[in-house]
Amino acid sequence: MEKPADADNNAEQALRTLKHDIKNQLSNIHLALEQLRYELPDATTDSIFYMDTIAISCSRINNLIKNVG
Repeated sequence: MEKPADADNNAEQALRTLKHDIKNQLSNIHLALEQLRYELPDATTDSIFYMDTIAISCSRINNLIKNVG
């Protein structure tokens, strides 16, 4: 049977790993979004709205991750 301290350490490690993996994916999304903005200098208003929405959502997720654990 696992000791409570070991269980806490395992949970903390799992949380760190999850946060790291999510941040990596957010970075990929952010980089792809910046590339889209660069490649679409004459983007439509709708396209800009969607790109801004993605950026805001990524920022919110990142802030949530910072505030966990």
